Amino acid sequence: MTETVPNYAELPLGRFVDMVASREPAPGGGASAAVAVALAAALTAMAARFSADHLADAETIADRAEELRNRVMPLAQADAAAYGRVLDAYRTPRDDDEKRRRRIREALSEAADVPLSIAEVGVEVAGNAARLVEEGNPNLRGDAATATVLAKAGVRAAATLVEINVSAGGADDDRLSRVDQLLATMAAAQDVVEGTEARSRG
Repeated sequence: MTETVPNYAELPLGRFVDMVASREPAPGGGASAAVAVALAAALTAMAARFSADHLADAETIADRAEELRNRVMPLAQADAAAYGRVLDAYRTPRDDDEKRRRRIREALSEAADVPLSIAEVGVEVAGNAARLVEEGNPNLRGDAATATVLAKAGVRAAATLVEINVSAGGADDDRLSRVDQLLATMAAAQDVVEGTEARSRG
């Protein structure tokens, strides 16, 4: 039986980091990716709030960043719970191989869905942060750029987990092509940031 997963958002940061480092299967990569995206969203909200004199829709960007942060942070807990169900599935007795294989496939499919959601949020966060790098308050450019870097890390990590779980479960669906689309969108946001930084140096 899978143990109840704690609400990571309510834990002190140090405690969460200790849990990641512990000899326990969760929280792991997926939860860490979600937290990275949540931090990116928080930085985006801050940078947007300081950009009201530079962008007419700065407050809208800040509100959207908060929505995305509130959406992605619970996915850290959801990812740990989904991974727990994968472990439970692998512990299914081998006396019914077909049932065991079905449970494993279903658990792996669910374990792919959660990081896909993390990646989707991360890409939107990165796009908003990149816009702030380009058009927002230049004094907050470093914070907005950091947000894009954190979002990129979260997206890349989550995409890798989707690929691993889909492949392990033998699924044949469109989630891998969706991952490719997200990574391409993420790369475009990163290009905006790098272009802006290059112009500021020149």
